Amino acid sequence: MLAHDPGMRALLCLIWLILVPVSLPTPAVAGEVTLSSADLVETGSGARIAPDLVLPAEDRNVPIVGEANTQDGARLLRHLAGRGGINGFSGILYDNRDRGHSTLDPGLFPRLSRLVYGPALVSEEQDYGLAGRILLPAVVFGNSSTAITNGPIPRSQVRLAMTSRMGQAITPRLYETNALYVYPEHRDHDSEDLFPANWPYTITSQGSSGSDRRFLVALAMTLAAFPADTFAALREAGLVAPTLQMILRRNLATVSTREDYLSGRAHPVAFEPAQIRIGRMVAQAADLRADAIPPMVRLKVVEDGFRPAAGLAGLDERLFDTPSAIARIWRSFDWDREMVVTAADTADPNARPLRFEWRLLKGDPARVQIEPLDSEGRSARITVAWHDPFSEPAPGGGEDYATRRHARVDIGVFAHNGVHDSAPALVSIAFPAHQVRRYAAAESGGAPRLVSIDYDAAARGAYFDPVLHWTAPWTDEARYDLDGTPLGWNRRWADGRERFVSFREMGNPAEPRYRIDRTAPERPQLRFDG
Repeated sequence: MLAHDPGMRALLCLIWLILVPVSLPTPAVAGEVTLSSADLVETGSGARIAPDLVLPAEDRNVPIVGEANTQDGARLLRHLAGRGGINGFSGILYDNRDRGHSTLDPGLFPRLSRLVYGPALVSEEQDYGLAGRILLPAVVFGNSSTAITNGPIPRSQVRLAMTSRMGQAITPRLYETNALYVYPEHRDHDSEDLFPANWPYTITSQGSSGSDRRFLVALAMTLAAFPADTFAALREAGLVAPTLQMILRRNLATVSTREDYLSGRAHPVAFEPAQIRIGRMVAQAADLRADAIPPMVRLKVVEDGFRPAAGLAGLDERLFDTPSAIARIWRSFDWDREMVVTAADTADPNARPLRFEWRLLKGDPARVQIEPLDSEGRSARITVAWHDPFSEPAPGGGEDYATRRHARVDIGVFAHNGVHDSAPALVSIAFPAHQVRRYAAAESGGAPRLVSIDYDAAARGAYFDPVLHWTAPWTDEARYDLDGTPLGWNRRWADGRERFVSFREMGNPAEPRYRIDRTAPERPQLRFDG
């Protein structure tokens, strides 16, 4: 059947890649794995796989850590390797995706296999930038110290992934197939946090080119330190990347206790390289038993107060729904929103009973309520009220910035299996920080309601992501009936014009229409054709 049905062969290869541990024979050249177009098989799901790719056997006659490697934890890793029982670098592949711009020095880890792309793949730029279009039958860690710096929508590779359909599809798939990549935030997380969401699928380093290297060293040493049976169990279950994320976050310099780990200090959208404690990561990996591996938390929205069409432009408020991250964009005029989210699909790899923690990681505790709906906390009702932009201290900003402006709520969901907490799954809600909104309580009391929105970000010089948002040259003041029913807007244009615009029920063709003009793609503008 496989000889006559390429689609079925590709599907079976993908299932094999995810579910079956691979026994890898030894190729002729140690230390390098060359990937060519001929090695790849189409899956029909936007990715290609290399089912027959062969990794070198680890040469245990050379040091596990090079002599020049003086990082914290290097002595411990040498000791563990000498004692025996750890996995080392068997079955692990390093993938550099910036053509050597910020690469892991080969001398640091002489046993580590490195991926080399064939000429045809290089010409197709399959070796560069955001990873995920190629899946490999190995445990992979890598980096691309690059960003989108030209054109109308500059952004980091992580923000590119979060705001593109392709990135939203391929990045979670890597996470579930034992691959983890590091990218710099490059101006997306300096004086202002520009990320529309937080997720566990990648590691974002605070800074630009080169800020990712310390994370590569930490990942390499942590992977090598796992006991051989633990590493095999992680690989078979597809839990290598979630476990690395848990160990990284649990051992930051800002995290000393379990409560620290369950707080926002352990789960920023971008990590300061100086906060990594590599020695502690190595020690925790070496102590992780195969029967104590924590699960990957899987989320699903059960009830959703965010809409497929909202706001004047009628855009979708659902940025993405992925297995371990859900993201929403606040576009409506409401004061508060509600969701019911479940983690019931989460299963422990050793069938241990689980209990769940839902924690506010970023946002105003007075405006976020999290109500667990069962005794184990598998599901929760989340109620979030409007957030104006807020500032927090920015460690590492130096003279450039002491605080960082945010406009997002992050909620972490953790599974505890009786031994370890899992890596977080995340629910994020992003607010349009480029709009100036005013809410106030109604005269009759009750919940606050919208008073006005200044949409003219262009006139104020306020940044907004042109992929997600728009500007408009007017301010709207809401008008309500005596019973509080919205009637419409008193609209004032920047040129001085004024008129009343009746409230628009989405989908009603009799009401005024709006369209987004993308003539200037870096600053799309909403047009009013009423």
